[in-house]
Amino acid sequence: MIRFEHVSKSYHIRKFEKLVFADLNFTIEKGDSIGICGANGAGKSTLMRLIAGVEQPTSGRVIRSMTTSWPIGYSNVFQTSLTGADNARFIARIYDRPEQELLDFVEDFAQLGAYLHQPVQTYSAGMGARLAFGISLAIEFDCYLVDEVTAAGDERFGKRSRDALLSRRDNATLIMISHDPATLLSYCRRGAVLYGGALVHYDTIEEASAVHHQLQSRGM
Repeated sequence: MIRFEHVSKSYHIRKFEKLVFADLNFTIEKGDSIGICGANGAGKSTLMRLIAGVEQPTSGRVIRSMTTSWPIGYSNVFQTSLTGADNARFIARIYDRPEQELLDFVEDFAQLGAYLHQPVQTYSAGMGARLAFGISLAIEFDCYLVDEVTAAGDERFGKRSRDALLSRRDNATLIMISHDPATLLSYCRRGAVLYGGALVHYDTIEEASAVHHQLQSRGM
């Protein structure tokens, strides 16, 4: 279970304060698969970082009884001066996993070839996403957080990613951000819309996507 209790988040930007969320209250249960819709700048990635514990709320609290992955996607979660392999070994030590076993999984799954042994700062955005995806899937989390990562790579990698996510969804919690309603429909059983500092939950992805589309068509 992950519970948000009266969570607000704001950032101080130069001479003004940007409020991202105000008084969020919701619970993510074990086994949930939730697709989150929202316009660019609505705070989707910030929400994922709060769920993961990468960032802390300005007020309120987030209660967790599930382990969560870091947000898997195009935002960089690595020490970029290190190689992909070195980052994998470091994370294996953090989570007390056999280093070589985790590295072998990542090498097979991410298919980065020689780039696995090059600094992450030389990677494209898609390559970084594939590395993050591979390392995350090598570790068994209770909750996986996914940000558009299924678009990374070629068709073969896309299929491998979809199969892996569906397998994890059947045995864990899945929270996904995507601008593509079809992607959310493929993985998630219910939806939510992030708008105006509030997160509104819906029983289906179709409902959430319809509301999001209406807001977008009004320029909101």
